[in-house]
Formats: sequence, structure tokens, C-alpha cells
Amino acid sequence: MQKLFKCIFSAALLLAITACSTHKVYQSDDITASNRWVLLPISNLTQAPLAGERTEAILASHLRATGIGQLTEYPRPTEQNRFGLNNDQIQLQQAKAWAKTQPAQYWVTGTVDEWQYKAGLDGEPAIGISLKIIDANTEQVIWSASGARTGWGREGVAVAMHQLIEELLAELNLD
Repeated sequence: MQKLFKCIFSAALLLAITACSTHKVYQSDDITASNRWVLLPISNLTQAPLAGERTEAILASHLRATGIGQLTEYPRPTEQNRFGLNNDQIQLQQAKAWAKTQPAQYWVTGTVDEWQYKAGLDGEPAIGISLKIIDANTEQVIWSASGARTGWGREGVAVAMHQLIEELLAELNLD
């Protein structure tokens, strides 16, 4: 009986230590890290200003850390619309047109679906993201991943995003 209690207590402690996270990954082809890559805009589907740009910066760092050395980021527009923000879909289409002129094999893009702190005393971060790698020649998605994560109170949303991107990219099989 005491052994059972210790096992249950250990499992509960392990669950309490880790933040909640879930993700799904799809990969259809071999992907080569040494090829040229282009980072396209990450669309912001949240209410948080600049969540897409924040995620792009985190993603670029993690892609380089996984061995993708030839990563070019799209040129960010200097013009802003009358609301002070760029339209994500127009920006993505302009970046794709630019990417077609680049000698790259892969494009990376996606969406930020959640970037917030949950209501409550601890204000836990809650984030969600979907990523995809596109073959630049065929414009077909060859890898995609989506995930969501909550963190601990007093943890930053960016910290939770770093951890989720790291988890998703760990599922990327590179040659």
C-alpha cells in the first residue's frame, strides 16, 4: 500500500512540475538543414499586438540553433496602414512574392493562435502556434506542426513560446 502511495505521489508531483502542453506534427518528405531557407511572416490571429513578429524572432533563433545556417528573413515593410499595423495576409503575399526571387528550397511560415495571460491570481501564460515548412519549388506543405501550452504563474508568455517552439522543432527530422 505504501509503494502504491509513493507511485501515485511521484506521478502527481511530476505532473505538477511540468506545464501543460499538447502538439501534433506532420512530415511528408526528407528535409535538409544545409539547404537555403526563408522565414516568411507569422500571422497574428491573437489580440496581442506584434505577437507574430515576436514569434518570428523566437522561431528564427530556434531554427538556427537546430542547424539551419542559411536562413534568410523576409524584408519587413516600412509602411504601415492607417491603423498602425500591417495586414497579415497582404504582408504574407508580398513576402511570398519576394521569396520566389530567392534561391531557397524551403519557406517557413505559420500563425500565432494564442498569446495571452489567463485570468486569475497567477496569470499563467497561454500560447498557441501553428508552423509549416513549404517546398519552395512546389509550394506544397512538407512539414507542419501545431501546439498549445500553458505555463506557470509569473512565467512570461515569451518563455512559454520558446519552450513550445523548441518542442515542435524537436519533432522536425532533418537530414
